[in-house]
Amino acid sequence: MARSTFPIHTEYIDLLQFLKATGIAATGGEAKMLVDEGFIRVDGEEESRRRRKLRPGMSIDIALDAPEAWEIVAQPEDA
Repeated sequence: MARSTFPIHTEYIDLLQFLKATGIAATGGEAKMLVDEGFIRVDGEEESRRRRKLRPGMSIDIALDAPEAWEIVAQPEDA
């Protein structure tokens, strides 16, 4: 499975914001359900914290019917 990248220009992005921004979750409620039901892994470990701060270099795996793999990358502010 190919790993997609998600660039951020801030120090971090909350897990729920990431799920909505990537389109993995259509709503905040759906994002919360994905986390609460154990579909999300951060750096290889199941993540149960909805407000987990995702920083550049972290990997996120989503275990749905069509699994997805992502990596947070830093984007320079002038890019």
